[in-house]
Amino acid sequence: MKTIAIGVGENENIIQACHIFKEKHPKTDVKLIYSDEDLVKAVLDDSVDAVVRGSLPASNIMQELKEYYPDLSRATYINGDDYEFLLSPVGIDEGKNIDEKYEIALNCVNFIKKLGKEPKIAILAEGREDDFGRGSEVSNSIIESKKLTKLLKENTNEKVDNYFILIEKAINNKANIIIAPNGRVGNIIFRTLVLLSSWPSYGAVTFGIDRVYIDTSRDQSIDGYVRSLTLANELSE
Repeated sequence: MKTIAIGVGENENIIQACHIFKEKHPKTDVKLIYSDEDLVKAVLDDSVDAVVRGSLPASNIMQELKEYYPDLSRATYINGDDYEFLLSPVGIDEGKNIDEKYEIALNCVNFIKKLGKEPKIAILAEGREDDFGRGSEVSNSIIESKKLTKLLKENTNEKVDNYFILIEKAINNKANIIIAPNGRVGNIIFRTLVLLSSWPSYGAVTFGIDRVYIDTSRDQSIDGYVRSLTLANELSE
């Protein structure tokens, strides 16, 4: 029997989600974890097949995990309007520079290919191309988006397009990897699509680790947590 550990915080949707998941997957044991420290131990425990953060706070857990896996990054796995895509960076302290976003993009490419799909990468910035000059932050974001697009085109054979701030075009064109300008913007996009507009999310896949760890929002719905448990169960196989 497989074992999935999941963190239980203040959001009681976790408990109901576990009951629903167990009805569908009776051969998978679900272990409830009530502290950050015990969740990290579960990630490192060889007898645990997969771990879902659930509704425990992320910052302490990620900080502790990075002591063992310093190159951790996350990409939220979203299913919206009949197609799936990865959104990253989504941690507010992730994707701070071009090198980090480049590595995140490569991790996303590898994951999409494991799903048997052809990667279509969309790079975003904090303004349109012709918004250059409207403040240093906007201009720097536009410059970085161009450099990242060029770097990916020169070093991969994947389809890469710079959509600048036009995320709606990236989604309409069915990009399956969306790279936000930084983790703060990515987090806002996630909250707008998933928590506000109810786009289905499986949680965030964690890269740079040899374990299955699905990161989730503390504010997720029952169905959202069921999807995260299901993804963890599938990835553990």
